Amino acid sequence: MSRTPSVLSRRWLAAGALLLPLVACAAAEPPAAAQPRAEEPRPLVIAHRGASGYVPEHTLASYALAVLQGADYVEPDLVMTRDGQLVARHDNQLDLTTDVAARPEFAERRRTRTVDGVELTGWFSEDFSLAEIKTLRAIERIPKIRPGNARLDKAFEVPTLQEIIDLVKSLEKSEGRRIGLYPETKHPTHFQHLGLGMEEPLVEILRRNGYHSRHAPVYIQSFEVENLKALRRLTPLHLVQLFGSGQPYDQEVIGSALTYAQMATPAGLQAIAAYADGVGPEKSYIIPRDANGNLGSPTDFVPNAHAAGLKVHPYTFRAENNFLPTALRSSGEPAERGDLEAEIRAFLEAGIDGLFSDQPDIALRLREQP
Repeated sequence: MSRTPSVLSRRWLAAGALLLPLVACAAAEPPAAAQPRAEEPRPLVIAHRGASGYVPEHTLASYALAVLQGADYVEPDLVMTRDGQLVARHDNQLDLTTDVAARPEFAERRRTRTVDGVELTGWFSEDFSLAEIKTLRAIERIPKIRPGNARLDKAFEVPTLQEIIDLVKSLEKSEGRRIGLYPETKHPTHFQHLGLGMEEPLVEILRRNGYHSRHAPVYIQSFEVENLKALRRLTPLHLVQLFGSGQPYDQEVIGSALTYAQMATPAGLQAIAAYADGVGPEKSYIIPRDANGNLGSPTDFVPNAHAAGLKVHPYTFRAENNFLPTALRSSGEPAERGDLEAEIRAFLEAGIDGLFSDQPDIALRLREQP
């Protein structure tokens, strides 16, 4: 790895040392008054699950480190607990990112569920109360790629959305700048069918914390369509339509034939602009890779999105060879760092407005270069 353990340790310790006093300080503060939305830098740097290239994802330490590195926004993926609380996990399947599988008191909670049309076996957030989830500890999701992160397994709790907001508001004061929230609603149709609809609880907690106008530094994102349309009826906050492969799950459920490919056409992007302010495509929508795994030529996705009045924030930029185009890898070792800056430059030349990165410091260094 290009960064030494001592550098990573210092960064983690600096972030971790701030967490408790910062959260305690922020919790008692009233919501801030709405302020004009500042002009955003380009590219907007969104810390993907926090600084997840350095610290296990979706932990307060990961978000704090991202902010200390200079990230403009932090991204919490949100799932629901049995008692209707919003917590930050990439998926509702808890054994992917917590130590629940090693906890004998929860052994009987292991079950098989169908989530977004896929049968999965494990432990699921909707079967746990918030109090129970608070007894779990986060673990690294991809330990073979990020063994340094895995050394921090079980060091951190699963945070609630409110705890993340408290942290961000405190860091805004210490950093002297605005820091944005970029939450994603995970599996909203799945939770809706369980009687755990996400839209109203999310909007309400944001409103209580002063995020209730077009000026607020918030983007809410979703891979589903009806979820975003429901949110548009509830809030003026900025919304972002994510793009994956195949079909949005909610469209499958309602019997629509709408696919992400259709949504990526000029007409599809114009339709998205009726309910969203931006799009978050997987990177290949903008620059696909060729048969050898190298970057090809840019598509017309970005100019078409801009013509529809949409911001473009692709995902996910990661520094490890495992995720990079073939020509930008430093070696055949998946966990080693390659040339992420070169990949980001190519996408900036294609006209993107922002990006999601597991290593936000790399994107920020590139932004600062003349």
